[in-house]
Amino acid sequence: MKKFKGNALLLDRSDINTDEVIPAKYLTEIDKTALKPYLFEDLKLDGFDPERDIKGKALIVTRENFGCGSSREHAPWALEANGIFVVIAQSFARIFRQNMFNCGMLALELSKEQIDTIFNAFGKDKIRISVELDTSQMVIQSKDQTKKIGFNLSAFDRALIMAGGWVEYADGHY
Repeated sequence: MKKFKGNALLLDRSDINTDEVIPAKYLTEIDKTALKPYLFEDLKLDGFDPERDIKGKALIVTRENFGCGSSREHAPWALEANGIFVVIAQSFARIFRQNMFNCGMLALELSKEQIDTIFNAFGKDKIRISVELDTSQMVIQSKDQTKKIGFNLSAFDRALIMAGGWVEYADGHY
């Protein structure tokens, strides 16, 4: 099972689409690792520099409708190639969200108020998040504070995560 803890990348924007996650010109790649240098190459966000800001991050916190646009498995693959296994948002595009779980990765939905709390309380700090599947809680830590936030995960999504993704789940159940 992938590790669901580490330093977080805060992307304070809604509607980050799959073309911004991984530009379409790289969709001919079939090796996940080949996507690594291109993650968020076309993302326009004040103060964001993918070469500087992605390295060492294991989770993303963002706003609503993450992963909208074209449906492509390459978007979660590009995240995975960079060691990012968790995206926390108010909402996700349906296909992107399912692709995350199919790859054994977490797409966690929190309320607008919970997302606002993370950005307001931790938005200027370097933060570390640990997602605890057994208690359905995440622990957010900065240098000065710690906060716990609960989340919901369906039994099937949890089973996909525990198995390592859809292929591994299917191998064990069919």
